[in-house]
Formats: sequence, structure tokens, C-alpha cells
Amino acid sequence: MGGSLLTIKNLSAWYDNKKTVLADFSLELAEHEAVGLIGLNGAGKTTFLKVLSGMLSSFCSEDILFYGRQLNLREKDFKFCRYTVFAEDNSFQYFTFWEYLSYVFSAYRKGLPDVSELIGGFHFEDYTEVLLKDLSTGNRKKVFLITAFALKPKLLLLDEPVNGLDFQSTEYLYQQIAGYKEYGTVLFSSHILESITLTSDRIFVLEDGKIRQTFEQGQINAADIREALRYENDI
Repeated sequence: MGGSLLTIKNLSAWYDNKKTVLADFSLELAEHEAVGLIGLNGAGKTTFLKVLSGMLSSFCSEDILFYGRQLNLREKDFKFCRYTVFAEDNSFQYFTFWEYLSYVFSAYRKGLPDVSELIGGFHFEDYTEVLLKDLSTGNRKKVFLITAFALKPKLLLLDEPVNGLDFQSTEYLYQQIAGYKEYGTVLFSSHILESITLTSDRIFVLEDGKIRQTFEQGQINAADIREALRYENDI
């Protein structure tokens, strides 16, 4: 791991009904690490990723720092440093994979790379010319995952990335997450314990909008994390 990438201090977030989903939420992400978020439904995982992605404006915080400087999450420079794959995404329905990939790389002002390895790894060869609206849930997810790993942003955000994937693609996804720290930092949420324990350098257990427990390298143990989640469910 490198130096500090992103620091969040005492973040609170809510939706239109003013019900607070995140409260006094704080974390720090280092450069070149894979970090997992796990928690029961409603713990705030997706809400936090929406805040970081600039999709939820109803939040406040004591401090947000990116490489040690004050950050507005919607500023253009930060947008070029992040990319998010959401659990469900029905946007760009009338684009094919190639059209979407070209659009994203143009928006990020990058040249198109060779993505043949990623296409093969996710077993997506037969679907690159199909409109996104005509793809299955799993294959539509692959469009965004291939784009994400090809783009290699400094901060990659993945919301329940395993959902909808077949077994072989899931195994390939684990490899991509575990190896991503060569390029940047990946923060991903999952309710599947295996995906968290196999790929993460650190794991944050969320409960009621706060980080209740952190597991570091050498402490990551499926039984301990399962016990922490069971404890949340009992209280």
C-alpha cells in the first residue's frame, strides 16, 4: 500500500425523507489497496458509494481529502479519477459494448486500449455487438466491469460486482480485484463473504451507517467476519 488516497471524516448522508443512512462515517483509503465493505442490507454500503460517485447530494462531512487536499466530490478532476460499477445499471440501453466503451474512454480523455483479454476473461466474446437492453443482467454487468478494469482509474468503486455473474466470470473478477492495486485502489461492497475475504487487503464491517469493525491483513478470517455480522443481526 502507498500513501493516503482518500480521507472521509464524519460523513452523514440521507435521502429525501430525511432519514439518515450514514452518520459520523469515517474511513481512510490508501493508494494501491483493495478494500471490501460488508454489512447487512440497509447498512449503508450502496449509499456511501453513491456519495463518492456524486450521485447523492444530500450529505455533509467534517472533511473530505483526496491526496491530502480538500475535495468537492463533484469536481471535474476527481471525476476523471473515479469510475463506479453499480449493482444495477440500466443506462445506455441503446449502446453496444463497443459504443459504450468508446464513449467512456472519450469522456475520460483516454485512448482505447486492447480489451481482448478482459473480454475473454469474462466470456463476453459473443455479446460485444448486442444492445445493452438486450443483454442478460450478468452480461450487462460485464460491460461495465470490462470498461472499469480497462479504464484503470485511481479509485475504482464496485457495488455488489458479483451479482449476476456466472462461476467462471466470478473467479476472473476475483483475480482482477486482487490485482487492481498495481494500478490504483478498489473499494467494493459485497454481501458474499468469499468475495471479500479472497480479494481484500482490508475489510470494513458496516452497521447502521457506521464502520463497526475493521479487519486488516493477517486478521482477515471468514469465521470472525461472519461472527461480526451475526452479532449485528442479533442486536
